[in-house]
Amino acid sequence: MIFLNIGSNLNSKYGNRSDNILRSIELLVSKEIKIIKKSGFYETPSYPDKSYPKFLNISLCVLYQKTAKELLYNISLIEKQMGRKKIKRNDPRIIDIDIIDFNKEIINHDNLTLPHRSLKDRNFVLIPLKEICPDWSHPISNEKIDILIEKLESSSRNEITRINQSDINNL
Repeated sequence: MIFLNIGSNLNSKYGNRSDNILRSIELLVSKEIKIIKKSGFYETPSYPDKSYPKFLNISLCVLYQKTAKELLYNISLIEKQMGRKKIKRNDPRIIDIDIIDFNKEIINHDNLTLPHRSLKDRNFVLIPLKEICPDWSHPISNEKIDILIEKLESSSRNEITRINQSDINNL
């Protein structure tokens, strides 16, 4: 199974943060990426600078018949197409699409590390991922997702909010 995390904390020509995420999903599908499951939307403060606009995130389980590198290439194209500019690390962005887990493969290349190296520390990855795959375990440590969530600082577990579907259009 392949898991992606999509986040946005800026408006764009496509609309608000949820519109950006939904547009990126359409573009993923256009690249022969089949969506199997989709989590709800989750809102979190920006990391590490909480003065930036809040992020909206979603997790996806997808099928893709090509390699992880080819998936990364297509994701980069989608991010550029949507107007993402990579200037400074952790800056606000229209769209951010990360590969979290690619069929449990362990990859360490210059521009691709799998599983995603920071996933164990990120509430906005773990909590939506648990929603769509409650039995997921880390490909290297084999720790179950519940254990990884328990290891998050309590403040991190408390600062994430699942957004009701009826509230999405008001974001």
